[in-house]
Formats: sequence, structure tokens, C-alpha cells
Amino acid sequence: MSSDPWGRVDETGTVYVRTADGEKVVGSWQAGSPEEALAYFERKYEGLVVEIGLLERRVKTTDLSAKDAQTAIDHLRGQVDEHHAVGDLDALRVRLDGLVSTVEARREERKAQKARQTDEAKHAKEALVVEAEELAQSDQWRSAGERLRALVDTWKGLPRLDRKSDDELWHRFSHARSAFSKRRKAHFASLDAQREEARKAKEKLVAEAESLSGSTDWGATAARYRDLMTEWKAAGRAQRESEDDLWNRFRGAQDVFFAARSEVFAERDAEQSENLKLKEELAAEAEKLLPVRDLKSARAAFRGLNERWEAIGHVPRDARPKVEGRMHTVERALQEAEETEWRRTNPEARARAAGLTGQLQDAVDKLRKQIDTARAAGNNARADKLARELEGRQALLDQAMKGLEEFGG
Repeated sequence: MSSDPWGRVDETGTVYVRTADGEKVVGSWQAGSPEEALAYFERKYEGLVVEIGLLERRVKTTDLSAKDAQTAIDHLRGQVDEHHAVGDLDALRVRLDGLVSTVEARREERKAQKARQTDEAKHAKEALVVEAEELAQSDQWRSAGERLRALVDTWKGLPRLDRKSDDELWHRFSHARSAFSKRRKAHFASLDAQREEARKAKEKLVAEAESLSGSTDWGATAARYRDLMTEWKAAGRAQRESEDDLWNRFRGAQDVFFAARSEVFAERDAEQSENLKLKEELAAEAEKLLPVRDLKSARAAFRGLNERWEAIGHVPRDARPKVEGRMHTVERALQEAEETEWRRTNPEARARAAGLTGQLQDAVDKLRKQIDTARAAGNNARADKLARELEGRQALLDQAMKGLEEFGG
């Protein structure tokens, strides 16, 4: 018979292991010496020690799930309980019990962590919902729309909650986005409707302006053209492509009328010379409105100047282009300022703002070259005229640059 501190082999070849509950049969050994039998079952014990050690390290250093860990523990415990090894089996049971406690603690820790993460996700989603509901009432269509799209991306990156809570919050979130989209669509539909109404109104004004272009009732017709201009400005903006065409026709009709009137009054040289002096004074006063800083007051001031201008009468024909050109430069500057203001408040205008700035810069550069050419040729009169036009274009360029900055670059 052979034995060691944890087991023995009797004379029949039966192998026993010693435990706290007494000796347990490990197995029967007939193939060799008792020492070989004990060595074999001791190696099986060492194998269990190694497996338990590996499991302990996995539990402590990896994200092994509690379920998988418990399955591994149960498997090893079954091997220990079968007593097919010689060694301190009770110590292995204690280590397995310790592993059970560790796994349970990890389970609770992960459960608490998941609860914290869920709570954080819920608060985060509630904050997204609140912000989306606030944005749903915004009239900042571009920035609010971009922010809502960013909120959707943020939402997608958050973990799901329980079905009921997640569905309720998503319903509020989605409803806010839909409400904003509906309001934005209605807003732009309303703008389109207003522009269409403006187009129809201006079509009528153009038709009347063209019908009056051949009139010889100079005073009444000029007064009516002033009224038509007031109605034109009150009609609002049409679609850009229609607006430009209608404006060209409207101004063209007036130009035909006033050109004819000028022809009739061309013989009144003395009166027209005095008119020229007065109009030059008005042109100088109008030029002081540039660059346009306060569009509303500048427009009102120019309207008053224009009314006084129309009341003065005609100037000598050869002087008319120059003096009227000065007023037209101011008028174009105001019109461009109005266009800039309209574009600044139009959410579709950002792309055009940069193009307008480039066009104005090209115009300014071209005028400067023309001025240099005129002065080099000794044509100071033309150079002075171009310089006055340059002032207006430079004012427009400054306003366009400012408007571009308001768009964020």
C-alpha cells in the first residue's frame, strides 16, 4: 500500500483522496505501481489547479460575462466533486466559492453601471427632446434645420432605453422635427405666394407704364409715373428672374416718356439752364447719401430729392446724361442696397451674395482702370463722371462685403 498527505492506494489498487468529509474513492489502478497511480491522479489535480487559476485571471482581467463565468465554475466544480484527482480538493472548492462571489460582485457592478448608463442616456435624450421642441418654434430656418439634423446624429449615437421610454421620447423628438419642417414649408410657400402676387401687381404697373410712354400730357403723366413708382416699391419683390425683366420694362417705359418730354422742352434753354443748376445741387445732395448706411432714411431722403427733381423740369439735352447719370448712380446704389437687404433676409441668398461681391469688385476694378485711361488721355470730364460712378459702386461693394460677413463669410 502506498500513500501521500492527500491520498493513498490500497492493496487492491483502489485510489483514495482525503477530504474534510473523509476519504473518497478516486478510482482503481491496475496498470502499474501505487506510486504511479498517485502520480497520475496528482497530475489531474494539478490540471484542475491550472484551470481554476486561468478562470480566476479571466474573471479579473477580461469582460467575461457572468453567465459564461458561472458555467465555467460549475464545470470545474463538477470535476472537483467527482473526486477523480488527488490533492487539496477542499482548497479548490474554497477558490471556486471565491470565484462565485467575485462573479456575483462583477454582475452587480455591471448591472449598476448599465443602470447608470441607461439613466445618463435617458437624461441625454430628454435634453435632446427639449432642445428639439424649442427649435421647432424657431424662425431661423437654416441654422435651426442644421441643428435639428445634428441632434438626430447625436440621438443615433446614444444607447436605447426600455421600449416604452424610448418610444415616448422618440415620438416627441420626431413630432418636434415634423412641426419645424411643416412651419418651414409653410413659410416658404407663403413667400412664393407673396412673390407671385408681387409679380402680378407689377405686370399691371408695367402695362400702365408702357401705355403712358407715348403721352404728351407731361405734368399729369410724370405725376402718374411717380405714383406708379410708389406702387412698385409697395408691391414687394417678385421672383428674381421676373423682377429684373419687369424692372427693365418699367424703367424703359418711363425713359421713353421722359425722353420725349425732354425733346419738347429742349428749346427752353434759359429755364433749362436754371433747372440744370438746381438738379446739379440735388445730385450733389443725393451723392451725400452714399455710401448708404441707413437704408430707410436714405431711401426716404432720396424719394424727397427725387420728387423735387421731377418738379424742377428739364435741363439742356446735352447736359442731361451727366446730371441724370449722377442721380441714377445714387438710385442704383439704393436699389442695390435694397436688393442686398432683401437678399440678406432671404435664406436662399447666401450663394448669390458671394457672386454679387465678385461682380461688384470686378466693376470697381474696371471703373478704376477706365478712370486711369481717361485721365491719361486728358479726358478729365469722363474721368470725373466715372469717379462719381465709382463712388456708388464702391459703396455697393462695401455693403456687399458687409452682407457677406453677416452670412458668416
